[in-house]
Amino acid sequence: MAMELPRDALLLRIFIGENDVYQGEPLFRAIVLKARENQLAGATVFRGPLGFGRSSHLHTNEILRLSFDLPVVVEIVDTDEKIQNFLPIIEEIIGPGLVTIERVQAIFYKGQKDQP
Repeated sequence: MAMELPRDALLLRIFIGENDVYQGEPLFRAIVLKARENQLAGATVFRGPLGFGRSSHLHTNEILRLSFDLPVVVEIVDTDEKIQNFLPIIEEIIGPGLVTIERVQAIFYKGQKDQP
């Protein structure tokens, strides 16, 4: 199933911790699966080597300050309407975290061609 994405779109960015969970599974995975279930255009998870949030607690992957709760960012791009409809779902499943939205231009949106 091919999805169309208009040039003017929204970027939903969700900042959470690697150890955050939802119903027994990693929160970042739950978010991506919910996005897929709601037929959003796509989602990507980024794991950060360093960061801090509201608590100012430093999360790092340095050997001497080993943290097992590294920063994670989930990015989802889709139409304004689909992102706005997805926000209440996200609000229900995330605990501590930060959610941002920004307007973006989708230059192109292409998937792999079907293999014969």
